[in-house]
Amino acid sequence: MRYLLFVILCCFSLTQQVIGQGQIVDKIIGVVGAEVILLSDVEEQFALMTAQSGPQEPEIRCAVLDNLLAQKLLLNQAKLDSIAITDEEVETQLETRIDRILAYMNGDLNQFEQYYGQTINEVKEQFREDLRGQILVERMQGQINASVSVTPMEVKQFFAQIPVDSLPYFSSEVEIGEIIIKPKVNVEEKKKSLNKLQDIRNQIVMENADFAELAKKYSDDPGSGRAGGDLGWQKRGTFVPEFEAAAFNLKPNEISEVIESEFGFHLIQQLERRGNAVHARHILIKPEITEADNQKAIAKLDSIRQLILNDSITFSFAVKRFSSDKTQSYNNDGRITNPQSGNTYFETSQLEPDIYFTIDTMDVGAVSSPFLTSIPGADAAYSIIQLQSRTSPHVASLKQDYSKIQTAALEQKRGTYLSTWVEEKVGATFIKVDDRYNTCPTIEKWRK
Repeated sequence: MRYLLFVILCCFSLTQQVIGQGQIVDKIIGVVGAEVILLSDVEEQFALMTAQSGPQEPEIRCAVLDNLLAQKLLLNQAKLDSIAITDEEVETQLETRIDRILAYMNGDLNQFEQYYGQTINEVKEQFREDLRGQILVERMQGQINASVSVTPMEVKQFFAQIPVDSLPYFSSEVEIGEIIIKPKVNVEEKKKSLNKLQDIRNQIVMENADFAELAKKYSDDPGSGRAGGDLGWQKRGTFVPEFEAAAFNLKPNEISEVIESEFGFHLIQQLERRGNAVHARHILIKPEITEADNQKAIAKLDSIRQLILNDSITFSFAVKRFSSDKTQSYNNDGRITNPQSGNTYFETSQLEPDIYFTIDTMDVGAVSSPFLTSIPGADAAYSIIQLQSRTSPHVASLKQDYSKIQTAALEQKRGTYLSTWVEEKVGATFIKVDDRYNTCPTIEKWRK
């Protein structure tokens, strides 16, 4: 967990620690156009690498500076080219990173604040502009490489250049499709939750009860519940439509009627609004899924499975007709994407245990019985999976691994293309590097 937290947000803290201890006096050590590189920029990345991988050779600072110069060159050019990036994009990515950290901390806001020594809003303020720069660099690099592609002949030539004794050995890999169904709440449980939240609303509106205290006591949203239901400032597009419409249409301090969304029933209070941003809090009551609801979902999946096995419908059709559209696989004909590689192939060691043991004895094309799984916005869901392909362990070959070899060839070509672009821009951009890095061989190309 600590590595993830370092990567996402900790660099500022490391810099403060190093400077605060008097080990370095910060100064500008590089200039690329209108962008500057500080000594602390190098030191914080060096400290990060040390925290991640242990003691580093001092020469690694040369590589760090080389990379920072390239990043600043891309950032400088992005600004010269007026590459657009909206505040909403920055906020969305910032929220995503904060949410990832909170997920590792089980939504514990106190743990977050103790770890960073700052509130969430203070952390956001600290890293907002750094994140904007990162996005601009990524967008500039993507624009440079947008026209780069590889032909089948180039893929073959790339593969032919790999010495036979250096060809990679691929473990057994599988492709898996999934159909996921979220159990539907029965009418009786919905009514119970609706009445419970309506009673809470009456306590607030009629009896002047404290919204925050009731949120802490009753809300089924563990993240905001601990904070009295407070959701902080959020831009349009953050919430599900039903919630967002109510939150933005309320007046300051006004309490909404009970609102239903895919997550359950909400009571919302708008605290303040500034244009397309709103500060609100809510109380969430989630109807209970009964065993009878679960059995209905399982029975439905069983019926879908039989239709597929009897060739009455295709797996792809069943995905579009029955599977939850809240999953990544829904828009990929049910195929699950490997988050590590970005493609649909998994080594068996990368699979979740429940999927691994489910497909272990399955034939290609077979469809599993329903089993318990999870999706965003649901405490539990049920799925069936289809084993769509399986390869045996083997040495890389064009026939079996063309897409992987194509990706490697494309990445090599993009790297070469970007290096050429950098060389061209170095000659047309004002660049200055501190003399203390004169002995770095990787820095020589930046002194043209």
